[in-house]
Amino acid sequence: MNPFKFKQFTVEQDRCAMKIGTDGVLLGAWVSVNKKPFSILDIGAGTGIIALQLAQRSNAEMVDAIEIDENAYEQCVDNFENSPWGDRLFCYHASLEEFVDEIEEKYDLIISNPPFYSPPLRCGGSPQKGEKIISTSRELARFYDALPFDELIESASLLLSDEGIFAVIIPRKEEENFIKMASEVNLFPNKICRVRGNENSEEKRSMLEFSFEKVSAKIENLTIENSRHDYTLTYQNLVQDFYLKM
Repeated sequence: MNPFKFKQFTVEQDRCAMKIGTDGVLLGAWVSVNKKPFSILDIGAGTGIIALQLAQRSNAEMVDAIEIDENAYEQCVDNFENSPWGDRLFCYHASLEEFVDEIEEKYDLIISNPPFYSPPLRCGGSPQKGEKIISTSRELARFYDALPFDELIESASLLLSDEGIFAVIIPRKEEENFIKMASEVNLFPNKICRVRGNENSEEKRSMLEFSFEKVSAKIENLTIENSRHDYTLTYQNLVQDFYLKM
């Protein structure tokens, strides 16, 4: 598989189950860095794309990432080392649970494009009627039991600095439930962006920014295309610092 070339860096992805997709790039471009974060953490880094975007967009001195899959971890490390910001980027090969137990660091910005997959699904065993067996690493990466939302939210609350921001991209249909779970650990939505492919399609994704401050959330809407490969101006403005052809 050919590497994915962005304007300021290149991402190899042949060893990663989850390839470069719109979700990750969108989140890495959308999340606010106005508070000038000193430390950033990307949970479930995959190729490292979001961490690389944030290294490009910010002057954060510490841009860390966690990746549990060994192949993806090794690829992420290579992508970090081959980027212009290798001295600021570091990837941990660990589960989120292990990381929370071992790290005393607090982060100013925590970001995640979490693996999600609608149930009913499970790994191995005999399928019940209507169930599907997860057999490939790509399927595992998409299966949100690999990183349940409640574990992600609780871990973020423990790792986030008092003034920090926690940002995710999730299915639109999960938005209400995710916000409810976050409120249980005193994380509240400050900014919400609902994404649709084109004017005629339903909202498929929600990008959410949380903090420990309870404020009235700013709600945005983003449409990616006017028609096939004819991108809206809003989308182009958002991602033009990254994609070569924008």
